[in-house]
Amino acid sequence: MAERKFEALNVPPDAVEKGGVEILRASVVEGAVSIALRRAFDDPFTWGVLLVDLARHASRVYAMETDLSEEEAMAEITAGIQAELEDPSDPGSTQSLN
Repeated sequence: MAERKFEALNVPPDAVEKGGVEILRASVVEGAVSIALRRAFDDPFTWGVLLVDLARHASRVYAMETDLSEEEAMAEITAGIQAELEDPSDPGSTQSLN
């Protein structure tokens, strides 16, 4: 049996330098997304801003690593968000652990 290994990302350099609090960790486990998060913000509106910021970063990475432009990647991400809002593929469950 192959050894199971978790491939963690590095902590962002500014967080190493200045400190901070991790608020989101997302992993792919056997093809499904596994998430750990803490509420972190007083207003849920801020999560909307964060999600768009994540989408922008992901779009830039696709533009750097694939043939898609940043705009094309963002359009695909936006389409995925809309599709998931309209018909959730797996609403899952949530526990507050932190």
